[in-house]
Amino acid sequence: QVQLVESGGGLVQPGDSLRLSCAASGRTFSGYGMGWFRQAPGKEREFVASIASTSITTYYADSVKGRFTISRDNVKNTVYLQMNSLKPEDTATYYCARRRSGSRTSSDSSDYNDWGQGTQVTVSS
Repeated sequence: QVQLVESGGGLVQPGDSLRLSCAASGRTFSGYGMGWFRQAPGKEREFVASIASTSITTYYADSVKGRFTISRDNVKNTVYLQMNSLKPEDTATYYCARRRSGSRTSSDSSDYNDWGQGTQVTVSS
């Protein structure tokens, strides 16, 4: 099992930027696809972005495409989510996750079995 710890959330205004980080420890990190998901109050968890183990392939939800960028540093065992042009509808708890197996991207939460505790992002004027 791998331990995942998110950080970087906060309260920002519409149009602002934030960078979330997810530090991994424990089992290997570099060989697995990683993802970011989010959950707003009263809503189901939804996919945000995913990155392959080699960083060659990334995949985004339509709602964040062009505004968010996922990246990873396999030396630092960390995955990032750069969020630009934030909107109130981006308000949610953001979770990073590691795939159960496989190095590719995935938008299916059932493909992930290691999750962080989440970091809150609030976008409000």
